Amino acid sequence: MSSALTGLFPLPIVQAPMAGGVSVPQLAAAVSEAGGLGFLAAGYKTADGMYQEIKQLRGLTGRPFGVNLFMPQPEYADPAAVDVYAHQLAGEASWYETELGDRDSGRDDGYDAKLAVLLDNPVPVVSFHFGVPNGEVLEALRRAGTFTLVTATTPDEALAVERAGADAVIAQGVEAGGHQGTHRDIPENDGAGLGLLSLVGQIRETVRIPVVAAGGLMRGSQIAAVLAAGAGAAQLGTAFLATPESGAAEIHKQALTNPLFVRTELTRAFSGRPARGLVNRFMREHGPYAPAAYPEVHHLTSPLRKAAAKAKDAQGMALWAGQGHRMARPLPAGQLVEVLAAELADATTALSGHRSAGGDLR
Repeated sequence: MSSALTGLFPLPIVQAPMAGGVSVPQLAAAVSEAGGLGFLAAGYKTADGMYQEIKQLRGLTGRPFGVNLFMPQPEYADPAAVDVYAHQLAGEASWYETELGDRDSGRDDGYDAKLAVLLDNPVPVVSFHFGVPNGEVLEALRRAGTFTLVTATTPDEALAVERAGADAVIAQGVEAGGHQGTHRDIPENDGAGLGLLSLVGQIRETVRIPVVAAGGLMRGSQIAAVLAAGAGAAQLGTAFLATPESGAAEIHKQALTNPLFVRTELTRAFSGRPARGLVNRFMREHGPYAPAAYPEVHHLTSPLRKAAAKAKDAQGMALWAGQGHRMARPLPAGQLVEVLAAELADATTALSGHRSAGGDLR
């Protein structure tokens, strides 16, 4: 891993930026204070909202941290398909006594305004999801002293990340909770994502920039596995979602280990883009019919999801979670980092022992 990144945090543990109010300053601060890299999620926030959270985080820790941005999305959704889906969701709106959201609430997530803030008030690390920023943006951030990362879900995407000039690539396996960070949303590719270990190996043989591994990681032994596969650090989301500092709704945290929710699936039901969550009623009833229309579907369902959360109805919420969700531990975030680091050290020692034993036999 590039010393420019590892010099920022002593442990190879990155807290994934989880949008929607999960990655709050308290969570990021706790992770950074414990020796990992905490992250804020700027997705779905205004530029000023992001700036206020950065100020709050800086008041909680003097350690390095990161901020994640969503890339603006091209206009390729079929308006007729969105109309049909909106009609299907009318019953949900009636049930929760709310209105559907405005599908035309914006496609760029305030990208330019957020970039301006991050260039005027640089942070140590910025990552990007849903695409690759142009080289001018990455170079401007580099001149500001910011280390840049971009998510990739295939070796070809990782190559695009390297060519654009990013400092490192986040290899996101199909096991990951929340939205897949594919650069182009191609419905024909739904469910065809690569598993994390295979992805890390292929990306390491495709690019020369450092790799951060993300997708379903919940234990230090799994971190050791991706480091052995060639990653320089591991990014964990679901593992931190269950912590007290996480801004996730309590019912979401409890659902991670609730026997009622036995598996996860990738779905377009809540946002129009593939995202992994716990299978619930909303996903079963609407997932098969949701169009490839992000962020239109996200805007449509936003009031429904908020109403379900207010009613503490887990069957109507977007319960984002990775495949390892049942291994979630509701430990304080700083303590979780310490436990993960100890597990990583044990696994590394065990691996070294096996190597030594193998050497003695030769």
